[in-house]
Amino acid sequence: MTVKIAIVGAGGRMGQRLIAIGAQDERVELVGAIEVARFPKLGEDAGVVAGVGPIGVPFTTFFSDEKEIDAVIDFSQPAGADATINDCVVRGVPLVMATTGLSDDTKAHIAEASELIPIVFAPSMSPAVNLAMKLTKIAAAALKDMDADVEIIEKHHRFKVDAPSGTALKFGQIVAQEMGQTKSVCGREGAVGKRDHAEIGYHAVRIGDNVGEHNIIFGMLGETLELTVKASNRDCYAKGAYAAAIWLQGKKPGLYSMDDVLGLN
Repeated sequence: MTVKIAIVGAGGRMGQRLIAIGAQDERVELVGAIEVARFPKLGEDAGVVAGVGPIGVPFTTFFSDEKEIDAVIDFSQPAGADATINDCVVRGVPLVMATTGLSDDTKAHIAEASELIPIVFAPSMSPAVNLAMKLTKIAAAALKDMDADVEIIEKHHRFKVDAPSGTALKFGQIVAQEMGQTKSVCGREGAVGKRDHAEIGYHAVRIGDNVGEHNIIFGMLGETLELTVKASNRDCYAKGAYAAAIWLQGKKPGLYSMDDVLGLN
């Protein structure tokens, strides 16, 4: 079965990789490339812009009523996420929400919408990142009573607008659930005093075209455990998003994670 997919945020760096990979994936058919009204290439063929040649799907600001849609992948900006959620609910279309930096209100909107449609919502679409989260959970549970300090270092490209990354915050949430930390610190400067054992330290690095790197450090007296996951290009996020969209087919309404998609639960 070919899954008909529309991409929201199709003209961005991540969106163009989704278009390029989807155009070559026999399991999917691209039926929509959605962008904002100010996008300078509205009306142009999304495949041409993405560098893979014509695919017959122009950039538009709306979902076409003339084409059936089996799933929507949103890899855009937080400001447009609520509109995407509403459109999917109205159409009864499964949604992969891959946009990060969402507000608490939008996250609540996702939870509410999941009572009506199936949604995969995750801070990262990368299969390796989600496996690293599983390993982080195992490590945190094992080291809970071993006096371990936890620091999380994340690196992304210079254009990323939120910090720490949503993925880094998710790693921290996993650790805190297992180890009980109640505080977080984003960077340190000056005479900050002795480290509080109840805190998780976050450090955001923004350099060049780094597409994503996370390092979770468990530091004890005498030894250190580090879990590192790196992306060398954006294809891992695109392939993970497509895997989620395909997995959603036939699923009941509900809020799902990449753990569900990858069978890690």
